[in-house]
Amino acid sequence: MKVAVIHDWLTVYAGAERVLEQILLCYPNADLYGVVDFIPPMKRGFLLGKTATTSFVQNLPFARTKYRQYLPLMPLAVEQFDLSGYDLVISCSHAVAKGVITGPDQLHISYAHSPMRYAWDLQHQYLRDSGLDKGLKGWIAKWLLHKMRLWDVRTTNGVDCFIANSQFIKRRIWKSYRRDAEVIYPPVEISKFTLCENKEDFYLAASRLVPYKKIDLIAEAFTAMPERKLVIIGDGPEMKKVRAKADPNVTVLGYQPDEVLRDYMQRAKAFVFAAEEDFGITPLEAQACGTPVIAYGKGGVLETIRGLDDKQPTGIFFAEQSIPAIKAAVISFEQEAARILPMTCRNNACRFAPERFRAEFMTCVENEWGRFQQSLTTAAPDKMWLP
Repeated sequence: MKVAVIHDWLTVYAGAERVLEQILLCYPNADLYGVVDFIPPMKRGFLLGKTATTSFVQNLPFARTKYRQYLPLMPLAVEQFDLSGYDLVISCSHAVAKGVITGPDQLHISYAHSPMRYAWDLQHQYLRDSGLDKGLKGWIAKWLLHKMRLWDVRTTNGVDCFIANSQFIKRRIWKSYRRDAEVIYPPVEISKFTLCENKEDFYLAASRLVPYKKIDLIAEAFTAMPERKLVIIGDGPEMKKVRAKADPNVTVLGYQPDEVLRDYMQRAKAFVFAAEEDFGITPLEAQACGTPVIAYGKGGVLETIRGLDDKQPTGIFFAEQSIPAIKAAVISFEQEAARILPMTCRNNACRFAPERFRAEFMTCVENEWGRFQQSLTTAAPDKMWLP
């Protein structure tokens, strides 16, 4: 069986790329495709020595740093990949990868991190955060997103099986595409995080500093609580905004190596997470360190964190992305902290180990391959093409 794996774009090693890594471990002989591939040589270990076949976007001006601005061209780009020689095509998609063209004798399985967020239910939020909710540029952006939605729905017909990364995304797939999906949670590298039961007197937030992560909101909330300490790790376009809202009790460290991040995760009394995420790997990494999570109660975290209503809680939720809600959640956490045990947090995170992901993913593919092969030989006469 010849296998092709296609990823949206290869630029960093983040949550989607960790899923890709495990898929490549399942199918080490697969060929890899991506719209662009700008992973530096020293960070390509997760690709198992593979170099992706890329699209024409790879060679466009400033693509290395401005590849997202070529999003309107990416549907055309993925449609140019000739995958006709493969039996199985696996797309790892949160944008355009699932739009590759396959034939009736090929099985296409799409692991969906999400339908294209900025084109569907989060369109208005993304436009506001990007300053594209008004004016001529705004109208152009809205028109392009309208076209992207039409293309996105049309390409669902080429997918034989959807796998969602959470029940939350399964519902989003149904809402956007009216397609069912099997849920296989992403892998979390539990072995890289060590349980620490001795916590220190500070909170931690760690993320890319982009608008939807709401790190500036967390910084502002802790600035309003000067008696509590917060450490922020991460870098991105929101850095100036975050620093501007940080008083002396809020320490902004910027980008830090993985080992430094793990050290802070182990020692923090709690990890604060204010984004609406499809799944959210970082809160699980914190739990793997035995660290409770204070999270915005929407999206994938509802499936990875056990709230105070559970007999064995691993965190606490707040109901809205606002400063008062975050402050109230922190106070509530401190009142209930004795109920949240480090070992309980660790055990909860262990449910998402990479071995579990690979076993579930390969079982799903094998089952779909068996059904697909059977369908090739048992086509009903009324569904067969007649000259």
